[in-house]
Amino acid sequence: MRAETDEVRAAIAGELRLMDPSVRTSGSLARQMLDPGFVEVGASGRRWTYEEMLAELPEMDGAVESGPRYEPSSFTGVLLAPGLVHLTCETTFGGSRARRSSLWRKQGGGATWQMYYHQATPIPPEGM
Repeated sequence: MRAETDEVRAAIAGELRLMDPSVRTSGSLARQMLDPGFVEVGASGRRWTYEEMLAELPEMDGAVESGPRYEPSSFTGVLLAPGLVHLTCETTFGGSRARRSSLWRKQGGGATWQMYYHQATPIPPEGM
């Protein structure tokens, strides 16, 4: 097992922040967390761009403070190169589970890690 680095811990913290309703509903906070080159392939198979995600995020699952939230588990991360972390985890939301993979990058000596790429793959219900 690989030792968890400060970079991996920073990526995990960023992933958790993006699951927080207060970040999901704040365009300015979400903008800080997503790299301008961001792309996502969602669990539905839809491809999302940076601008599409920022526009839709406040209406997506997990954006209501008093509503259901993503429950993440099994985080693993690898520092691929300076300023680039590959992070994986599983989430549960409303009884549905997904495996998630994301790339986090930190550019130009900046202090902020930003999500560059994200993909979610549904986990079939038990017995399927």
